[in-house]
Amino acid sequence: MSAPVDATRTAAWERLTALSKELTVDFRSWFTDPNRASDFTFSAGDLYVDLSKSYLTADVKAALLDLAEEVGLPARREAMFCGQKINVTEHRSVLHTALRRAPDDELVVDGRNVVADVREVLDRMYACADQVRSGAWRGVTGKPITTIVNIGIGGSDLGPVMAYEALRPFVQDGLECRYVSNIDPTDIGEKLRGVDPQTVLFIVASKTFTTLETLTNARQARTWLFDSLKAQGISTDGAVAKHFVAVSTNLGKVAEFGIDPQNAFGFWDWVGGRYSVDSAVGLSLAMAIGPQGFEEFLAGFRMMDEHFLAAAPEDNVPLLMGLLNVFYVNFMAAPTHAVLPYSQYLHRFPAYLQQLTMESNGKRVRWDGTPVTSQTGEVFWGEPGTNGQHAFYQLIHQGTQLVPADFIAFAQPQYPLCDGQSDQHELFLGNFFAQTKALAFGKTAAEVRREGTPEDLVSARVFPGNKPTASIMAPALTPCVLGQLIALYEHITFVQGVVWGIDSFDQWGVELGKQMAKELTGAIAGDPQALAEQDASTRGLIDYYRAHRDK
Repeated sequence: MSAPVDATRTAAWERLTALSKELTVDFRSWFTDPNRASDFTFSAGDLYVDLSKSYLTADVKAALLDLAEEVGLPARREAMFCGQKINVTEHRSVLHTALRRAPDDELVVDGRNVVADVREVLDRMYACADQVRSGAWRGVTGKPITTIVNIGIGGSDLGPVMAYEALRPFVQDGLECRYVSNIDPTDIGEKLRGVDPQTVLFIVASKTFTTLETLTNARQARTWLFDSLKAQGISTDGAVAKHFVAVSTNLGKVAEFGIDPQNAFGFWDWVGGRYSVDSAVGLSLAMAIGPQGFEEFLAGFRMMDEHFLAAAPEDNVPLLMGLLNVFYVNFMAAPTHAVLPYSQYLHRFPAYLQQLTMESNGKRVRWDGTPVTSQTGEVFWGEPGTNGQHAFYQLIHQGTQLVPADFIAFAQPQYPLCDGQSDQHELFLGNFFAQTKALAFGKTAAEVRREGTPEDLVSARVFPGNKPTASIMAPALTPCVLGQLIALYEHITFVQGVVWGIDSFDQWGVELGKQMAKELTGAIAGDPQALAEQDASTRGLIDYYRAHRDK
């Protein structure tokens, strides 16, 4: 893999630097152009994306598109989709897009048709999901499954739980999914509260079947299952095989745990955890919404992939949004980015994006090991509207930091309720429309005074406006639309990583703390020599813990 182009040395970067210094954002003036809204509104699949309240101008857009060309983004995109090993630190292909290719596609990588491999796993997943959904899969006492407990962490948790919460209206009646990730015993203790051991199915999601948090929780789940069955006078013979399946490729350790290897569903080293919700990691979702729903989910990803590959650069939504985010980070000094879904079903979407974006692009060296030449990454955060309005929107509206924000909403509500004569969804979307308008246009001192505000309060009630937003709308939140949204942000993240010249697909930054946690085990347990080897702060913290822990 060739060395990355240093974006900061390109002609486009120089032009963007000059443009950013000259840029005087004035949305009130900009929108006197009757074509501004239409010029900066785009479609991608089912998504209607309005970037007219962003900092895009014709000149900025042109320079950003030139930047993409100068850093070789089209070639890097092609390399990813074709299976070249662009994850250079792990010498791996990056093929999450192969997870959702059409069944009759063919993509040969290292001598294997990876699409055929994907479909083989999907077919087995769907057969398992159908067994659970039909009641054919039964526990040790012959009762059908009613509760699915997914045990994973990172991408093996954030993706499935986000998608399950987002698609609750599509979940089969009588089935419930719960998700355990934290090694804090509170998590599994609470998630197993009220669960019937005779009707539960655990999914243990760990590619290597060695992940500390996941395997610790899996063992606790197995112990709970045995103890709960015994308390009811039920034999535990064969209980693990009846009540556990695995998402893993380590069949030896799966069998050692007691799970039938026939009920293990693998995925590949070319799928990063944060890109894996549409792989076997999504087994709980396939069980919840069914194989047909999962295929619609995959079709949504595929629609966005095809748009990203084929749409002209000037109309390519992931490309434009990724480049725009680079502009905010590197030229407008915006360190964070808010994602504000006006849908309670998407309440876990910002948390999902935190891993996708920050684990991918939180890097300090480029893919050739040299230091980065600019700021990289953004702090992604957010909450659903209207909850966020009553929490942190104050800072976005009147604070001193620039916070670009993506607003997401849907035309059709799942519950078309009325409050008297008022359509509650319209009340809800009124806030969605109002917030981007208020952030863009603000309120001047003259407007505040015309309301009769006392002079000493005028400055406190001025809204400066000119705050950048993107508005994303779709007809409804369906499996297909959710797939499109996820893929949109996957490709936005990719675009940013290419401009910064970094490997967006490794995650070495998560390893050091995990390694140290293992090394501290002896000190925490009371080994005086191990404790003496620690720094004074860590030693003091461990001493405090041991003094206050009831044994």
